[in-house]
Amino acid sequence: MVRALMLQGTGSNVGKSMLVAGLARAFRDRGVKVAPFKPQNMSNNAAVTADGGEIGRAQALQARAAGRAPTTDMNPVLLKPESETGSQVIVQGQRVGSTGARAYWAKKPDLMPAVLDSFDRLCGTADLVLVEGAGSPAETNLRRGDIANMGFARARGVPVVLAGDIDRGGVIAQIVGTQCVLDEGDRAMIRGFVINKFRGDASLFDAGRDDIVRRTGWPCLGVVPWFDASWRLPAEDMLDLASRPGGACRIAVPHLPRMANFDDLDPLAAEPGVTLDIVARGRALPGDADLVLLPGSKNTIADLEYFRAAGWDIDLAAHLRRGGRVLGICGGYQMLGRSIADPAGIEGPARTVAGLGHLDVHTVIAPHKQLALRTGTDTLGGAPVSGYEIHMGHTEGPDTSRPWLTYHDGTTQGAISSDGRVMGGYLHGVFSSDSYRAGFLSQFAVVSQLEHDDSIDQTLNDLAAHLEAHMDLDGLLARAAPPVQV
Repeated sequence: MVRALMLQGTGSNVGKSMLVAGLARAFRDRGVKVAPFKPQNMSNNAAVTADGGEIGRAQALQARAAGRAPTTDMNPVLLKPESETGSQVIVQGQRVGSTGARAYWAKKPDLMPAVLDSFDRLCGTADLVLVEGAGSPAETNLRRGDIANMGFARARGVPVVLAGDIDRGGVIAQIVGTQCVLDEGDRAMIRGFVINKFRGDASLFDAGRDDIVRRTGWPCLGVVPWFDASWRLPAEDMLDLASRPGGACRIAVPHLPRMANFDDLDPLAAEPGVTLDIVARGRALPGDADLVLLPGSKNTIADLEYFRAAGWDIDLAAHLRRGGRVLGICGGYQMLGRSIADPAGIEGPARTVAGLGHLDVHTVIAPHKQLALRTGTDTLGGAPVSGYEIHMGHTEGPDTSRPWLTYHDGTTQGAISSDGRVMGGYLHGVFSSDSYRAGFLSQFAVVSQLEHDDSIDQTLNDLAAHLEAHMDLDGLLARAAPPVQV
């Protein structure tokens, strides 16, 4: 009989996603058939599934840790922020529109049937479903109509373990305070707590751990030390995006506020010969950069305006005059063209804006979202590539006659400038292809020996061993329970 256990946090970015990924791998290695599930996620780092939808990248990683293909049922509601107050809403893998925060809050209860439908279907495929909450159950202003934390847990009677982040400080107050603000029914769902991201001698926290136990009555199921290799796993939150020092090849990436699918950068950051420089507003694009990489964006026009306001358009032109190279992926590709038109007002007011003009192409943003897994070859070197498309625009123009990639169905993708120094296209995940990445970096005198997929799997194995050593996995499994309809 299937059982389920939910990991909720005392706040955002306490490490829930990583803990679920590690537990999925650890229980899989014990012979348990595991499935990850997150009722509602908010992230612009998405993955395309084989069934033609999109889910949060963290759930795709958790599926990989569990040894199974990701499906849209693993993350039935995905919110993709487009502005400070609005998000695109994805339900069971498909875009259903965009909404402001207040409007979403009002309609959120209407999404519970889709959440429960996906969860129930997923339960039919597993021995254990590991559920990840979102934010914190202590956000009492969001409790009414909740589908992400206790609202979901109580709807299916799923026991909860609460994770706190000691690295940010105040973890005793995090956990004890959470208990204080929950109502009696929500408190009753919690079966224990975990302390995450501990640095130093864990025995120094024994008294603090015992104080939490005394105050809450909940058992401690682990004090987990900081996992040093966590940066090697795809990050879900832009807060985790950071520069990574390495070798002489410098790749500069402007930090755009609506950056999307930024795990494109992970294989490059992992290369010992590469220094990945995430450039914040207020800094110029570095003059010694070998490559400027414009990443994907959830709102291309707004991020293009931000790019110009930061003065990076001037820096980019200077970079090209010095003989530098530029690559744009998805939204970054659209920015590099001559114009971007949004006639239907998908990303805001209907308008057409000038692009950066470094590729002779024009983009029209349209309501239909392209979601597809792709395989093909690099047109310049013939290296195999694989990845996914996830975009709402179509790009055409003279430079597409020099495509970046050729897909196995015979179609081509992307564009290369006449001088060969500017290129772009819609394929995400291309740098995960080892032979392509090696060939691409060779033009910057980088010798790549990294096997990216093997590196991810080894990191998941190390994470699983880390949690085996520092969490009570038997205790967690004992607290998992068959879901029920409440």
